[in-house]
Amino acid sequence: MNVPGSNVARHLRIAATEQPAGLATKSPTGVSATGQVRHEVRTFRQLDQESDAAAELFHGQGIDEGSRVLLAVRPGHDLIVGMFALLKLGAVPVAIDPGMGWSAFLDCVRRSRPTALVGVNAAAWLSYLPFKAFRTLSRRVTVGGSAWKKALVPASATPRPLAAVVPETLAAILFTSGSTGAPKGVCYTHGMFDAQIELVRATYDIRPGETDMAMLPLFALFNPALGATTVTPLLDPSKPLAADPAPIVSALIAEKVTRSFGSPAIWGKIVDHCEARGLKLPDLRRLLIAGAPVSGELLAKLRVIAPHCETHTPYGATECLPVTTITADELLGEARQLALRGQGTCVGRPVSGVEIRVLRETDGPIASLAEARACAPGEIGEIIATGPSVTRAYDGLPEATRAAKIADGDRIWHRMGDLGTLDAEGRLFFFGRRAEKVRTAEGDLPTESLEPVFRQHPQVFRCALIGLGKAPQQTPALVVEPRAGAFPETDAARDRFVAELRELAKVNPQAARVKHVVFQRALPVDVRHNAKIHRLRLAKEWTDRLAR
Repeated sequence: MNVPGSNVARHLRIAATEQPAGLATKSPTGVSATGQVRHEVRTFRQLDQESDAAAELFHGQGIDEGSRVLLAVRPGHDLIVGMFALLKLGAVPVAIDPGMGWSAFLDCVRRSRPTALVGVNAAAWLSYLPFKAFRTLSRRVTVGGSAWKKALVPASATPRPLAAVVPETLAAILFTSGSTGAPKGVCYTHGMFDAQIELVRATYDIRPGETDMAMLPLFALFNPALGATTVTPLLDPSKPLAADPAPIVSALIAEKVTRSFGSPAIWGKIVDHCEARGLKLPDLRRLLIAGAPVSGELLAKLRVIAPHCETHTPYGATECLPVTTITADELLGEARQLALRGQGTCVGRPVSGVEIRVLRETDGPIASLAEARACAPGEIGEIIATGPSVTRAYDGLPEATRAAKIADGDRIWHRMGDLGTLDAEGRLFFFGRRAEKVRTAEGDLPTESLEPVFRQHPQVFRCALIGLGKAPQQTPALVVEPRAGAFPETDAARDRFVAELRELAKVNPQAARVKHVVFQRALPVDVRHNAKIHRLRLAKEWTDRLAR
């Protein structure tokens, strides 16, 4: 039986009913001569009406329930309108990171088989190029410009009926970042989105009326469902680390932003900007930093920059988010010392409704949980998770689904691809990606068993533990990306930098196993967070360079 109340777009309709005059979006239109960001605003009622009008427009172009729609619009108001319009229709938005590279992007499009495109003018023109990936497209709707704005004027004040769906109905396909392999389309149902919204709301005590600035565009889509105002930051989502922090900080202060989500890379830039100019973020109350391990140094600086803010570092993945969470206060306490000594980075305890386990490492698929072997407390193994927001399959990739999912009756466990341990208190300690551990003749070295102790050097922007040569006979090496202006230009400067790193690392009994310390001006990172380091690529490059 269809249940109209299962459509996740109903959350916007509820917000429009309960707080019609509440501000839903603030979209940047420019920066004044004094550095103030100008915004165009919409209320929840206007947002609901505009997404109804967009749904009517899409429907008139042949987009309907079940249609797969490649969504290629700018972050902020247009993205929220487009996404909710498609959800209202029961269509399936396909969201792909624009900065992953043309070849990878085309591969994602080809595998997701969209029949329609909703995108900016440039995306529409590109879709006419003679690539196989675009052959399934039969409809195109251009977003942006005067025609789009005219189309968003509601023809009727009567709310448009929502498509009748069940919790198991496919709602969207969201692609992974592909930081350790090819990007994969993750199938999200309406029920999974509902569970995710409730998990975020309950875990972080989010209430209507808050003001949010999400540095990752897709996270802004939670805000209408949470009754929060979305302030879109002035940054290119395909190059977040290239963003100018000045207008971002200006908007954070002027719009009295109370909540934000972003990667450690972008928040590192914001903190450095504030520190250099003596600026504070007094209205910020809750900050979520994720996408890569967060240094204790960054968390400590945030205490000064945002004195009234509670910082959380959630752990999860596109396939299941959130899984665990931990506050900065806990992370900067005993957990920080454990990380420096090589015992992993604590990522907290499972959020409500989510269960995690650590298994003995197994190559190949695990058909059922009964076949898996659990690790003892403190033993490093593979992290798995289950819960209402854990996705069940990848789109069109049955082999990848078999490799990543474990059946357990009616439940599905997701293999995170990460290494970790559980302590006696139920806390999860993260040891890095399983594929990136260094395999030596003396035993394995997970990346997060060593990187934290080197990251604490004040001139280290980020670093990566890699294995030179072929496993299991690899030689451990550390690649360091220094902060701006700190790159050692002479042999003497390099020797001094390395000596300081070695001295700091003496608290970690395994640090001496690192045979080489080398420097690189910029480490290769993922396009989504600009924070996940491509260690396997680095390992190949430095194996070749040092051999020469």
